[in-house]
Amino acid sequence: MFFRLLHHCVALLLVATITGCANPNPARLLARTIAPATEAEIAGTHNIFIATNRASTQAPGEIFDGGRARQTAFAQVEITIPTVHETGKMELAPNPVVADPARYFAARRATLYPEDKQFEAALTKDIAAHDGRALVFIHGYNTGFDAAVYRAAQIFHDAQYSGTPILFSWPSAGRTIDYVYDNNSATTARDALEETLRMVARAGAKRIDIVAHSMGSWVTMEALRQLAITGNRDLGGRLADVVLASPDIDIDVFKGQMRRYGVPDKPFAVLTSQNDRALTLSGFIAGNQPRLGDYRDAADLADLGVTVIDVTNVSSGDWLNHTKFAENPVLVRLLGERLSSEGELDERSPDVMVGRMESLVRGIGQTVGSAADIVITTPLQVIELATGQPRR
Repeated sequence: MFFRLLHHCVALLLVATITGCANPNPARLLARTIAPATEAEIAGTHNIFIATNRASTQAPGEIFDGGRARQTAFAQVEITIPTVHETGKMELAPNPVVADPARYFAARRATLYPEDKQFEAALTKDIAAHDGRALVFIHGYNTGFDAAVYRAAQIFHDAQYSGTPILFSWPSAGRTIDYVYDNNSATTARDALEETLRMVARAGAKRIDIVAHSMGSWVTMEALRQLAITGNRDLGGRLADVVLASPDIDIDVFKGQMRRYGVPDKPFAVLTSQNDRALTLSGFIAGNQPRLGDYRDAADLADLGVTVIDVTNVSSGDWLNHTKFAENPVLVRLLGERLSSEGELDERSPDVMVGRMESLVRGIGQTVGSAADIVITTPLQVIELATGQPRR
């Protein structure tokens, strides 16, 4: 009884901590005014295609909120990244009413598509200009629309992804206390994500990569499961890498999803961490059920056709250790390496992989450490990699 009470107190403390770390600024994406910036002050511009089943809003500077819509809406947002940007960080303006592209991420313009055919036509043109490559990012729990757009831009930029960037945004309330609401909202989004993936394939994508975070992994697995049920689980051979980062999915549910999907032709990548405090809380809410993102039996998952990337000993700017994949400079660049490669991460020999990691680490100014920070368990082998990052 004492330990159960202690566990409950720890969970409440985590809730308070998460709430205290929440962004106090309004969910404004488009600023009222934009300060001038020179070309030299802008490191990159990303035109992000967006599909969402969020409800639209007339609030100043906002486009979509946390409400649920019956129909999928489509948009495109242009985000600039300042030259002062550091890999793994999101430099967001303290005052969302005024944008300063020279110092912060900034949304320059947004385009709403009244019909899906118009959006698909624009998507087709952009995919053709990017050699048929497209990446769909699905955000996680407690994420407002503005935060989803900025996180997507940061990942696309830091991973140095060269294809068409697409954000699928489901109706998260963007509040810590709305975990159950978000979980149900994620479920309402699975049909919309399935159709979005079909649209990307129709738009001419030859390679479709998916990166999903946290509760977004639940939406993703449900959409993929539905594709499998219809007999088109790999989108006509176009589905490439599927990366589930810190996935907030009940482990038994995931195993059931994978059994229905079948062993993937290209192993899914699952990033796990045993010190993910957000998943600890999620597991407590779910009746002390382990989540996929902190599951300890990597070999068990590998038998399902999954490559497990254990990043427990990798540092993160996030105290909760829940966004390591995006905030750790080495991990986000490793993600880019995987997405840019025609081969599979687990198909390379250990010597080749270690060599690529060492080059990557030194390329961003780190020193390769002597201890293994990343442990990769594939259906065929276990590989240990040193990132040179300070441990946490």
